[in-house]
Amino acid sequence: MYKEIVVNDTPTETRIAILEDHKLVELMVEAEDGERIVGDIYKGRVGAVLPGMQAAFVDIGTEKSAFLHVSDMRDVTESDDVLVGMDGLEVEEGRRLESPNAPIQDLLTKGQEIIVQVTKEPISTKGPRVTTQISMPGRFLVLVPFSGSVGVSRKIEASEERDRLKEIAREIRPRWGGIIIRTVAEGMSKRQLKRDVKYLSRSWTKIHASADKKKAPALVHREMGLTAGLVRDVFTTDVERLIIDSRRGYREIMGYLRTVAPELRSRVEYYKDRVPVFDAYDIEGEIEKSLRRKVYFKKGGYIVIDHTEALISVDVNTGRYTGKKNQEETILRTNLEAAREIGRQLRLRDIGGIIVIDFIDMASEGNRDKVLQELKRVLARDRARSKVFPIGELGLVRMTRQRVRPTLLHRYTDPCPCCEGTGKVLSLDSIQLMIERAIRRVASSHRDRKLELSVSPEVAVHLLTEREAHLKRLRRETRRNIEVTDDESLEREEFRILSARSGAELAAEIKD
Repeated sequence: MYKEIVVNDTPTETRIAILEDHKLVELMVEAEDGERIVGDIYKGRVGAVLPGMQAAFVDIGTEKSAFLHVSDMRDVTESDDVLVGMDGLEVEEGRRLESPNAPIQDLLTKGQEIIVQVTKEPISTKGPRVTTQISMPGRFLVLVPFSGSVGVSRKIEASEERDRLKEIAREIRPRWGGIIIRTVAEGMSKRQLKRDVKYLSRSWTKIHASADKKKAPALVHREMGLTAGLVRDVFTTDVERLIIDSRRGYREIMGYLRTVAPELRSRVEYYKDRVPVFDAYDIEGEIEKSLRRKVYFKKGGYIVIDHTEALISVDVNTGRYTGKKNQEETILRTNLEAAREIGRQLRLRDIGGIIVIDFIDMASEGNRDKVLQELKRVLARDRARSKVFPIGELGLVRMTRQRVRPTLLHRYTDPCPCCEGTGKVLSLDSIQLMIERAIRRVASSHRDRKLELSVSPEVAVHLLTEREAHLKRLRRETRRNIEVTDDESLEREEFRILSARSGAELAAEIKD
């Protein structure tokens, strides 16, 4: 698989596109006025403790208070001294320090100051989610203060290599913290890993000292910027090229690589052409498509992606694709192509939470297994954690995907002011009937003989042309002179009924 990264870096926005076999599979965006806060560490003050939810709200200085669940806590009643307290603690491989069994009301009190790290961005009406289980990611490993754990990435499958890395981790682990070895550390020497630990240990010491001096709520550590974080987390040896159109960003990346991975510097290219880099790599068009409900396949099938409050639904359709063999073979091919595209779209749109997929019904159990395995294979490339459940009795595939940031749709769009996000608006005939009812009510409660009906231009045309006869009958039955005027400031479903004599609005209290 050919993998490359394209970076569009401007003073107002940084966009990073990850391409696999020249197809866009992931997009990360950071606007100048909307920096990411995942990974940032704060000194916060507990604002409220809710025993019924086993959670607390913590003021960290953001617009909305952060949410802290008891499952995301270590025992904060222990000493926070970074130099004592955790030496020699042994836990099961890959596990952090256990969350406390005590209820949250025994661990936190209102007004208490604690150090927390953001794990999820604010999404919609929800504030950020935080944890007291701090982690410090480096290029080859993650340092976990207050933990004695030693873990190795599951993606490193060779048992000998896992044992080697685990042994190194035990040797270089600071006595006050634990280590989780990242996938990119496969084949790395003890010296390289030790250098990472040294750098992260110094960083944590500075963070802890900064927290001691500041009064909550306060930011005590900001995670790397998008570009530098990309190099640390994504730019590995399996990436063939990294193209960036900013001289400043190019220098930043080259300077970082000089220290941590000099062998990758030859793969970084500074893009100088006049054609915008995202246009040159056909990325802008793919971004625009990612905001649509329907995604079409080359052979004619398509999927429909709908967002609801509780979950995301994905429906698979054959469309105009009829295939060349029997129906079962056509359905299988469509479902396999859909599985691949769904995996790509979940990554590209950054969709998280509960996802329900309605594949086309298949008679063969073997074919159903093929589709399920194809979906799992594609999701294995995803950096976000996901879990796929077996096909249920209704033929639906249920899955979950880690949600860290708002979706691409949420980032680039606002709910429609007319339909308020439902995707539907009242038909013109329904609006006409609603207006008729309102006028009849006005006529029954007000003596004004001349009324002015102000509506949107679209509705005005409908009333004066398609429903002219209805309007004449309404005037006759209510014995009112109704004058229709158009107002471009009104939305499709909005209207006003005014007294032509006084200009007073008469329908404010009686609209449906």
